[in-house]
Amino acid sequence: MTKLKSAVLILLVGLIMPTNTLGQIQVVNGIDYRPDEEIAKGRDLLDIYMPSGASRVPVIVYFHGGALMNGDRVDNEAIGTRIASLGIGFVGPTYRMSPDVSHPQHAIDAATAFKWVVDNIDSFGGDPENLYIAGHSAGAYLAALLAYDAEYLESVNVPPASIKGAILLSPFLYVEETAPVRIEWGVGAETIWGSDPEGWLDASISQLVAPSQVRTILIYADGDDDWRKGQIKRLRDEMNNAGRNEIDMIEVSDRTHGSLNSSALKEDDVVGPIFIQFIQAK
Repeated sequence: MTKLKSAVLILLVGLIMPTNTLGQIQVVNGIDYRPDEEIAKGRDLLDIYMPSGASRVPVIVYFHGGALMNGDRVDNEAIGTRIASLGIGFVGPTYRMSPDVSHPQHAIDAATAFKWVVDNIDSFGGDPENLYIAGHSAGAYLAALLAYDAEYLESVNVPPASIKGAILLSPFLYVEETAPVRIEWGVGAETIWGSDPEGWLDASISQLVAPSQVRTILIYADGDDDWRKGQIKRLRDEMNNAGRNEIDMIEVSDRTHGSLNSSALKEDDVVGPIFIQFIQAK
């Protein structure tokens, strides 16, 4: 097994949560998925959340959001706890950010983390043949790239068919629309995809619509911005028009863009059960 870096095993016994459906889980924090490289700021670490006593359970690899410039794996704590308590494994990696790196390095880091899961998750009770890719916001964009563009996983010697499904929470998807707006905001977004419109297209989901893509569910909040909802609905429609009909879409009520991810432990959470239903319906 790949060596652990500052790994901590925590057994949560008698976990007190706002709903009775939550069970006991095990958490391993701070595993280095690139142990042979020195990556600054801990941007090569992942956390594992597993049902207590897990054996060959399905696993979701979930990338945090933050516009590819912010965020961290600790942002996954609530949703990771929720998913594991419902009987599914959850792995939450972080990855390098702009301005330190630019596209496609974020996605390459994500692919490297996914490879670590393929190679090692059986040692933690997960099933390496039953893996799902997911994320929130920018993390959902990365998940979509890995799910829809075979080159990323092939570059790390992982068969693209290792992904059994994609669960995308409130992603941005069409970089040719997103990049110019964010550059205009003056937040340094040109360090993500550059300032060349051709480069934006290369980084966009618009190049990847095809009937052969993996089963996908798109989840967004009723409080998401209209432009984001528009991109999500556009992907669903374009996939359907291309002949890929296994693209589901769900709007979650009484949630904002952020709380869709962060409210996973609230009593009225529906995101966790949606994840489970998607996996069980394979």
